[in-house]
Amino acid sequence: MLAPSTRNLDFPGGCRRLFRIACGSCGVLIAPEADPDRCWRDLAGRLAAPVFVPDPEAGYGLDLYTLRSAATRLGRGIRPLGPVDRAALLKPHSARAAEGALYDLDGAERRPVSLGLICRPAERDSVLAALPAQAAWAADVAILLDAAPAPARAVAVPGFSPGAVRVAARPLAGDFAAQRNALQDLARSPWMLQLDADESLDPATGLLLPALAALAEAGDVVSVGLPRRNRVDGILSDVYPDVQYRLNRTATRYAGRVHERPALPGGWTQSFIALHGAIDHALSGAHVRARSQRYEALDPGRGRVEERDALLRPYRA
Repeated sequence: MLAPSTRNLDFPGGCRRLFRIACGSCGVLIAPEADPDRCWRDLAGRLAAPVFVPDPEAGYGLDLYTLRSAATRLGRGIRPLGPVDRAALLKPHSARAAEGALYDLDGAERRPVSLGLICRPAERDSVLAALPAQAAWAADVAILLDAAPAPARAVAVPGFSPGAVRVAARPLAGDFAAQRNALQDLARSPWMLQLDADESLDPATGLLLPALAALAEAGDVVSVGLPRRNRVDGILSDVYPDVQYRLNRTATRYAGRVHERPALPGGWTQSFIALHGAIDHALSGAHVRARSQRYEALDPGRGRVEERDALLRPYRA
């Protein structure tokens, strides 16, 4: 999705350039006459190098905050080259064109990440059956059932050490943020990725989450968003990329009874979007038609009733 822009970028050598178009999803700035495919090929080539060096004639531009997200698309992380670049990273969107050191997330510094899942009692067995695929990256697993309160109890799951997978219960009671916060409190690691029972994550995407957590910490970030692919009756929905901020420091709190999001003390600059993979969300058309009205009843004015039609519409590139 493209949006109007009036941002200037200052490139090395004293060149300043005004960009009139920006990507509404990732923040990359684009010149009106630029070929998007050619821009991506140039960007991908520069992201493969040890150091990213911008070109004012390339037809696109980005600051270091945006470069951090763009690099994750190719499984890479960034480091500021010096204090001025770090200041630009922490205060987006800077007029300073991005320059930074690049490294592969695979094999980079890591932080332990818990996997948290919210589900109904009837979904418990299917959730447990899917867990072995995530054992290579999840340090521990907490499952929170929507049921009468019950303390966490260990469950044996292949691939996980004894006691690493626990199941607890708490009534949802129409408050999704409160349920997510309770799940956050069950984490044993400093970071947690949360999924719902109707969501899934490719294990290859999960493998980079510990390195993403380390990348986030280095930039004073506490919340990382992942695109979500909503498939309604198997068809990709037009609500895409539908970024969900699900990889969070465990102290981070969610807010909102419905369509809950992390409440960040420092605002959106304490978050960024990772593009190396996506959360897959399986929905039925009947569920989509009913849920917006149900959410609106739970939290009047925030049910996003208008989102129903977009979810039922096939994706338009």
